[in-house]
Amino acid sequence: MSNSIRVLSMDAVQKANSGHPGMPMGMADVSTILFKYFLKFNPKNPNWINRDRFVLSAGHGSMLLYSLLYLTGYKSVKLNDIKNFRQIKSICAGHPEYVENSGIETTTGPLGQGISNAVGFALAEEILKKKIGKDIINHKTYVIAGDGCLMEGISHEAMSLAGHLKLKNLIMLFDNNSISIDGPTSLAVSDNFKKRFESYGWDYLEIDGHKEKEIYKALKKVQNAEKPSVISCKTKIGYGSPNKSGKASSHGSPLGTEEIELVRRELGWNYKPFEIPKNILKIWRDIGGKGEKIENRWNKIYRKKKSKINKFFKNDFTKSMVNEKKIALKDNKSLASRKSSESIISSLVEKSNTLIGGSADLAGSNNTKTKHHKIIKPGNFDGNYIHYGVREHAMCGIMNGLSLHSKFIPYGGTFLIFSDYCKPSIRLAAMMKQQVIYVMTHDSIGLGEDGPTHQPIEQLSGLRSIPNLNVFRPADRLETIECWEHALKINKTPSVLSLTRQNLNPIRNKYSNTNKCSLGAYEVLRTNKKIKLTILASGSEVNLAVEASHKLAKERIYSKVISVPCMELFDSQPVNYKNKILNETKLKISIEAGSSDCWKKYVGDFGITFGINAFGKSAPYKDIYKYFRLISSNIVGKLKKEIKK
Repeated sequence: MSNSIRVLSMDAVQKANSGHPGMPMGMADVSTILFKYFLKFNPKNPNWINRDRFVLSAGHGSMLLYSLLYLTGYKSVKLNDIKNFRQIKSICAGHPEYVENSGIETTTGPLGQGISNAVGFALAEEILKKKIGKDIINHKTYVIAGDGCLMEGISHEAMSLAGHLKLKNLIMLFDNNSISIDGPTSLAVSDNFKKRFESYGWDYLEIDGHKEKEIYKALKKVQNAEKPSVISCKTKIGYGSPNKSGKASSHGSPLGTEEIELVRRELGWNYKPFEIPKNILKIWRDIGGKGEKIENRWNKIYRKKKSKINKFFKNDFTKSMVNEKKIALKDNKSLASRKSSESIISSLVEKSNTLIGGSADLAGSNNTKTKHHKIIKPGNFDGNYIHYGVREHAMCGIMNGLSLHSKFIPYGGTFLIFSDYCKPSIRLAAMMKQQVIYVMTHDSIGLGEDGPTHQPIEQLSGLRSIPNLNVFRPADRLETIECWEHALKINKTPSVLSLTRQNLNPIRNKYSNTNKCSLGAYEVLRTNKKIKLTILASGSEVNLAVEASHKLAKERIYSKVISVPCMELFDSQPVNYKNKILNETKLKISIEAGSSDCWKKYVGDFGITFGINAFGKSAPYKDIYKYFRLISSNIVGKLKKEIKK
């Protein structure tokens, strides 16, 4: 059975002339025992909510996963897909890419990401188990991680939090083969893994990853663990290869046709490439068939609680949003958008079971925690708020796991400047089309005295460059409500909410059933029917644009102000709407307290961008705006000169 994984993996890599055969060959024995005796899954219903989650953090070994899915009978992976490994129409991509209802639980490849996703899966299971009942939710999360995964810093962040929370349903299988692409891991690593994992609060076991009884006993033991477990599996990379086993040469390159023939001889495998004998395939398919019986037994309990479970997952945020809009219009006061967001979250949390909040040790600054939240604590998962600690990268990776697990909508807070720590996980959320919400406050030089290390300049531009990510920068309380509303409505796109520390004046004073922020850009002020100038701005700078527009009107220079809360949504609007916004005047300007490069597509060759293309300063925020000449008097003066030309 293990050898069938090995030969499928090496044959697929060889045919593609690209890939990583060594890891699947080394971990074939461990995976076989896991799937044969312990993993709870049903190939006929890959989305069964109570299945065990199997995550391949060492995503370069993707042929291990594809082989297992094919052998156990998943319809998503056919033999032809394996034969077309790494080809454009095959589900068997170079690294696992999440496909709903396929058995591929998450996209991995950037090392360590799968570990953080697995923590999110395990955390979601514990929350659901507490809220729905352990007779319905009682599964485990298994993650295969390699030496490279454990070198990445995200592994430390994620495993530290998992140990703190005592996620006893989380089991890591560490492929401890001591080989990396450059050669032996001793070139760069001399960690004491046992002490490292125990310091996190994990159980640590060591086994020979090629001895069936040792693998079985270890997996059996961790079934009843009281804390997360890691099984260090001492394996040989490229197991079965006479000349490349245990060497870096089997890590990231095909073995070669001659070596493959030697492997077949070594393993006693007398079959053609991609041929699995019927008797072995039947054993694998019977293992897959067991899951259907297990789920059928589970369904008897599920049917009794189905209405309760459906009610738990049902979300309707409409009333909360309507109410928040009415309150905002009635109050009509200046408010920081982070405070506006806090009010919205407070209302939403009362109405939702699936909104799971958190912050990377900045709850009081991000305003992500409200009086309606209950804290998720070690061993106590009857809550809806996670203290992630100063672990931005792991927080975002864990939120991906929470979202992928079921229908949770996770949101997490940090400063916008620290989106740089989060970006790899944000990128994967966008790639996997997950509804994850990032509350990123202190969004500009407006944060003031903390200075250039904390003042984002290029971060908005960088985030806006990620496909399938909505980056919202609301201009007042009403826009903040609408941005939250859209983020909760669209379930295939993650959202960044870029929010201010400083207060913002209201820019709208009338109620509308239309979510104007969903248009991405819209008119908020016009000083005359006939205008010479279009002023585009986002966030806090919309207030500045309005001020400048009024001053220009006194000089008989008439303009319209366009609030642009979300470039991505504006770019997706019909051409006639975009033309209406952009093509009314030849002269267009943009105002945003950050990098100006992403505005040039709107203002064109004749336009002017008012922004900041240098690092910030440490001072009271109004002084910094003056220093960078982001004040209405400078904008008006420059425009008067431009119009006189």
